[in-house]
Amino acid sequence: MACRLADIDALCMPFYILSCLFAIKYVYFVRFIRANVRSFVISIHNKQKEMKKLEGTQRGGTNVLILIILFFIGGCTGCQQSGSQNDEIITVDVTASYPEKELILQDIMDVEYVPLETTDEFITHGIVEAVGKEFLLVRNRNDGNIFVFDRKTGKGLRKINRLGQGAEEYSGISGIILDEDNNELFVVDYTKKILTYDLSGNFKRSFKFADNSHYDDVFDYDREHLITYKKYYGTPEENRQACHILFSKQDGSVTQEIPIPFKEMKTPVVMKDELVVTPEFHMTFPAKDHWVLVNTSSDTVYNYLPKGNLTPSIVRTPSIQSMEVEVFLFPTIITDRYYFMRTMKKELDYKTFKGFPGTDLVYDKQEKAIFNYTICNADYSNKKQVSFFSKPKNQEIPVSLSLEASDLTEAYEKGQLKGRLKEIAATLDEEANPVIILIKHKK
Repeated sequence: MACRLADIDALCMPFYILSCLFAIKYVYFVRFIRANVRSFVISIHNKQKEMKKLEGTQRGGTNVLILIILFFIGGCTGCQQSGSQNDEIITVDVTASYPEKELILQDIMDVEYVPLETTDEFITHGIVEAVGKEFLLVRNRNDGNIFVFDRKTGKGLRKINRLGQGAEEYSGISGIILDEDNNELFVVDYTKKILTYDLSGNFKRSFKFADNSHYDDVFDYDREHLITYKKYYGTPEENRQACHILFSKQDGSVTQEIPIPFKEMKTPVVMKDELVVTPEFHMTFPAKDHWVLVNTSSDTVYNYLPKGNLTPSIVRTPSIQSMEVEVFLFPTIITDRYYFMRTMKKELDYKTFKGFPGTDLVYDKQEKAIFNYTICNADYSNKKQVSFFSKPKNQEIPVSLSLEASDLTEAYEKGQLKGRLKEIAATLDEEANPVIILIKHKK
């Protein structure tokens, strides 16, 4: 039966309208897929054991879904990025030379100075382990002392020392975590256990690490959990089981594993014959509203969001798996505008034991460029530089630094100090406890 052209147009009109709507929404759908596909792939990775149990038809369905996603990814070539956090993935060439940029600390971060009270009972090396809204936890190097200072005034409140070999004692301090909400502190012992005390030093409970792993830096995650990276120091388990974990504050049980895929283990740790040299580096970084997770064997640095989403943030090139002399990349502080990072070259002089050279890098979101940066404290007239490469603290205060009283009194006498720091230095003598700098995110 013959059909008129008008009839054909009427029949096709619904399909024409749908195709127009699809064309309008296509780019936005592509952007959504690009922003979430990596999290989807990681979720599949986390559930590999379950997938292996699926029947062939189910596996086929999964393959079809992946093919659909890859189709849309392929179709998005040439599309502009939407500029959301998930879309903005920074690529850093760790072998490149970048232009220099000088920054002022106070332009980027808020700064709080805490002069620690000095008395016969409160004499400390000023190693800041934890910072809360009310308290600072500071320790010495080897004597087991844990000092509780008032954050606002720097006044010494109490000294805790549970060093020993008993069941309620620690044999050494690897780290201390403060939980002000629960009035508790956690001492990470070198013997692969964590001991919990109240803020007066009374023992409450203890638990061992998961399996035979070692824990990297441990942080307060939420009211019920701590977060860390568990590692195995080059054993076969390192390739199979090393990952970030959330674990219970009550009994140490692991409630969530957060694996980052990688091909082969790579580490800055130098091992030659019986010699082992471990430079300072960190795998877990608190940001303002999320966590930044690193695996030295992976080319990608990830954001871990409160709802458990793992999204790529920084990609380094060339691949760590392809480098003869590895250069690693570690984030330090992430602000609304800047991504601060540091490279570390796996290179050591065995005669002097000096090595692991690095470069301080920053990605400026506004300029969309990477720079080799220096950052200066404006409270020094002689451009005193500040390093962000130290053990992270928490989501409010990513970094704290310790200023020796002798250095401050010397700078004061030379007229090199300004503002609040000058006021503090005027009251110090060279034998006083250190002054703590809390480097905080701007509100």
